[in-house]
Amino acid sequence: MSNEKIPVVAKSALIPFILITSLFALWGFANDITNPMVSAFKKVLELDNFQASLVQMAFYGGYFTMALPAAIFVNKYSYKKGILLGLALYAIGALLFYPAAAFEAFGFFLAALYILTFGLAFLETTANPYILSMGAESTATQRLNLAQAFNPIGALGGLIIAQKFILGSLQSDDLNADGTPVYDTLSESAKALIRTSDLQVIRNPYVILGLAVIVFFVVIAIMKMPQNKDQETKVNIGNSISRLFKTGKFVWGVIAQAFYVGAQIMCWTYLYQYAESIGIDNQPAVTYGISALVIFLLGRWVGTALLKYINSGKLLFYFSIGALICTAITIFVPGMIGLYALIGISFFMSIMFPTIYGIALEGQGEDAKFGAAFLVMAIVGGALMPTFQGLILDLGGKGYTDITILGVPEVNFSFILPALCFVIIAYYGVRVFKNNFSK
Repeated sequence: MSNEKIPVVAKSALIPFILITSLFALWGFANDITNPMVSAFKKVLELDNFQASLVQMAFYGGYFTMALPAAIFVNKYSYKKGILLGLALYAIGALLFYPAAAFEAFGFFLAALYILTFGLAFLETTANPYILSMGAESTATQRLNLAQAFNPIGALGGLIIAQKFILGSLQSDDLNADGTPVYDTLSESAKALIRTSDLQVIRNPYVILGLAVIVFFVVIAIMKMPQNKDQETKVNIGNSISRLFKTGKFVWGVIAQAFYVGAQIMCWTYLYQYAESIGIDNQPAVTYGISALVIFLLGRWVGTALLKYINSGKLLFYFSIGALICTAITIFVPGMIGLYALIGISFFMSIMFPTIYGIALEGQGEDAKFGAAFLVMAIVGGALMPTFQGLILDLGGKGYTDITILGVPEVNFSFILPALCFVIIAYYGVRVFKNNFSK
């Protein structure tokens, strides 16, 4: 039977599919309201680029810490209980922004983000394989791409909230007539007042988000959810992990996923620094971030459609080459053309996460829940890679154009890191469509 005759989502699973898919938007919101916070915390708390990058270290480090415990929990209980615990941790982390702002401690904010992403790790470890299990295995990658297509919708909401209600209200972002920051010229007492006000501005959307997550918790708690007999059976952890790591396609999938997430977070986080280097301030730069997400969403829908006709590994390779070309333009063509190319990378990144995920877990059966954990742990690439990019930005000082490397400012050169990531993803795609893996 051909894939075209098999529904991507069966009617019997439609309502649970919609409900779980809504979670993809929910964690997309958290991801992309946080990306602009790297620049915001840097200004409010007067941090250097490396210190500010610790926002992403805390955020994506939480995924690495909690993904395997999440899989163990789901193995013992169920997908539904894993999702509920994830929502509870998500809400707690978001609500901790209230005391963090009261103490005005960067470390407290990092701890809140760390706990928040404990919840996201549970959600991603659980929701992704749950979506894969809601139908035929032959349509699983298409189904996950469809669900993941709603992730950037939530991400767009996060960016819009960041632009309208956070960055647009930060007094530490105000400039003098000559373009220099007002904040840098103030006395310590005046800075303290602005710091208190700005941290409250950062706090409020997260607190509201925490309350919204509680509503999702209640709805899912009372909803009857389907179970997949193959993927919800209890399995031996050690045997499962051993089988997974004997599968080359899975192992390389984890590696490719780590580099993909690193590339995505670098491109979306340092878009703001790239824009600032050519004279575009943080708040208006969010418009370019929104454009990147719109293009990402378009790419996700286009890619999901193309997967009906093109081998998933081959499409992954083609999109990796497209991303690599855009990255090269970002590096070597300074100015607006480089910025537009940086935005264009998002189109080609769009299918990478769910496609790598679906390829790596294909045929894993009852081992999928632990396979999902390692693929979510691979999100740690989003914690590590941005810190390396921050170190490159700090080579000449706190600015973004302090020195030139290979004839371009350090902010341009720093995108050599995502370029290397796309080379590795392209390599994985080639090996997949050539079926160059031993079982």
